[in-house]
Amino acid sequence: MSAARPLNTLRTFAVIAALPLLLTACGYGAESTDDGEQAEVAADAKKLSADEVKIGYFPNLTHATALVGVQEGLLQKELGGTRIKSSTFNAGPSEIEALNSGSIDIGWIGPSPAINGYTKAVGKNLRIISGSASGGVKLVVNPEKIKSLKDVKGKRIATPQLGNTQDVALLNWISEQGWKVDAESGKGDVSVVRTDNKVTPDAYKSGSIDGAWVPEPTASKLVAEGGKVLLDEGDLWPDKKFVITNIIVSQSFLKEHPDVVEAVLRGSVKTNEWINANPDKAKASANKALEELSGKALPAEVLDPAWKSVTFLDDPLAATLDTEAEHAVKAGLLEQPDLKGIYDLAPLNKVLRAEGKDEVDDAGLGVK
Repeated sequence: MSAARPLNTLRTFAVIAALPLLLTACGYGAESTDDGEQAEVAADAKKLSADEVKIGYFPNLTHATALVGVQEGLLQKELGGTRIKSSTFNAGPSEIEALNSGSIDIGWIGPSPAINGYTKAVGKNLRIISGSASGGVKLVVNPEKIKSLKDVKGKRIATPQLGNTQDVALLNWISEQGWKVDAESGKGDVSVVRTDNKVTPDAYKSGSIDGAWVPEPTASKLVAEGGKVLLDEGDLWPDKKFVITNIIVSQSFLKEHPDVVEAVLRGSVKTNEWINANPDKAKASANKALEELSGKALPAEVLDPAWKSVTFLDDPLAATLDTEAEHAVKAGLLEQPDLKGIYDLAPLNKVLRAEGKDEVDDAGLGVK
């Protein structure tokens, strides 16, 4: 199998997706936070093939499947006597590094770091085994400066980081308007300003940016500061769905402990079902987990609209990941990747069949 090599313009940042920082002091590329605690299990609970499973995720609403699944004990229930050990991350690269080193076995992560991690390792380190969330990305602007989409030309629009998922989406949208922007510098008909989500609201308030193409809850924080949602990225996709969070696993752990992987997937499916059946309870549970992880809960004026804009689902929306990779290639941020084999959805489909749910498709990018 051939694999893509990042372009020289991305030597320091090769299409990595740093999902949004959520009221934390750490910046992109920060070390993970190991909570140092294993989930409580019953003394007589039967272990699976591993004593523990190390999972990683972000303190972020788009990772609510993990947040709620851990908080409510829904993941641990499916694992029996095999304990969960959790680590949280603030950036895609550090989570991929943790997966490669064996510090975590399974992780919730965005599409771009999954693509980059897979191609850099020549397809030998990870598999995407499930979806988790869709949506939750918006273009929020200063309504005094930008009143329509055509007014974006000539303005300063922030994205979280060069080459991250939202950056690629904005660059692609700009191209579709017939405007020109140099992807690396961000200079052109629109000034693309790469700004950490943790400081984007302050940049907006100071007037140093005119808007931002950002994920939740940053988008809702900007709205709380007087911003206006000019475009929901979901409106640009078929059925208004596009992948924002996947579940990945190291190939070695999948091979050695398929029963543990299946149990985590079963817990994820049941967590998503519980979230969708109990949205208010799930929202409160996720916010409680965020407060414990970051030291501060989200206020209602941010939490409520942010929560509504994210859809929790098991389908990895594989076709949209392939399209996102094409957008990165089009923008000049990625050489054409070979993504065949990035998915192994057999364990998930086994779980879905057992739960009486429809199977999901890998868009031709699954293992042979």
